[in-house]
Amino acid sequence: MSSSIPQMGGLSPLPPTAPPAAAPPAPSGATQAGGVGPSFAEALQQSTGGVQFSKHALERLQRRNIGANTATIRRLERGVDMAARKNARDAVVMVDNTAFVVSVKNRTVITAIDAAQMRDHVFTNIDSAVVA
Repeated sequence: MSSSIPQMGGLSPLPPTAPPAAAPPAPSGATQAGGVGPSFAEALQQSTGGVQFSKHALERLQRRNIGANTATIRRLERGVDMAARKNARDAVVMVDNTAFVVSVKNRTVITAIDAAQMRDHVFTNIDSAVVA
């Protein structure tokens, strides 16, 4: 027995459709809309060989206008290294007037808080604090 799909007016009931065209992936050196060079997030990720920033942390840095220059990143990395040597899991690393909450095991900054935001702020779920 052969089964066939009934034809309606010479057309099959469900015409084949082409899958929607996928947008081409953004090049690794993509820029922010209207910007020149790498985005803030990419520049920060490229500048840090040892510490990563979560999406949330990058948003906080931008929203709170917290600068993260090379010297700040180096001090943050040293603070994370110090916490790791003491077997810390989650730490607050203080660099100047900024507190970075870091997952030490993953070497990932979870959030960043400037001096203005620290007032009346409680840090929870941390086991260490480092002044770097």
